[in-house]
Amino acid sequence: MRILIVEDDTLLGDGLQAGLRQRGFEADWVRDGHAATLALDTETFAAVVLDLGLPGGVDGLDVLRRLRGRSGQPPVLILTARDAVDDRVRGLDSGADDYVVKPVDLDELAARLRALVRRAKGSAQPLLQVGAITLDPAARTVRHHDAPVELSAREFALLQELMLNAGRVLTREQIESQLYTWGDAIESNALEVHVHHLRRKLSADAIRTVRGVGYMMAAE
Repeated sequence: MRILIVEDDTLLGDGLQAGLRQRGFEADWVRDGHAATLALDTETFAAVVLDLGLPGGVDGLDVLRRLRGRSGQPPVLILTARDAVDDRVRGLDSGADDYVVKPVDLDELAARLRALVRRAKGSAQPLLQVGAITLDPAARTVRHHDAPVELSAREFALLQELMLNAGRVLTREQIESQLYTWGDAIESNALEVHVHHLRRKLSADAIRTVRGVGYMMAAE
């Protein structure tokens, strides 16, 4: 699950990126509104953590308004030091999906992001269930026929993405955009290897290959 952090404070931005990566997110980080707009124009993210006070003449609300001017955009969580009621109202009315005042506990932030992504995918359930497979994003566990399954971090991320989009075919580009951040080296056959490992650990028919398109898991 790939997210974008927009934060100009170097210490905080570095801490958010490291902390959210430890909690299972693929996190990219930019420091101003111009970079945020460019990233959102060219990359795909599951959610955005957005500061309001940004340098360079494009503040957080500008980024939010531009984003909300287009369809199919990710949920946005505003993370800011502005704690006045008027600021909260303005942020939410401008299109934010959540509004959190700094400082924030990283476990709470991760939980809020998981909830935003669930709602964006049309699900209110905390657990993902497809057939006999159950995935817990918070605990980062997977069970198949109620037996625990050990997955690598990348295998878990791939399975989560496919389960979040059960019933939809995802292209290689769509999947890789959620599994890798800027600077990650991607081997040409990495996705096929991860799919092979998941089929071996779960079942051969858990993931379907749609030739010439990509991969999918059947919806219930």
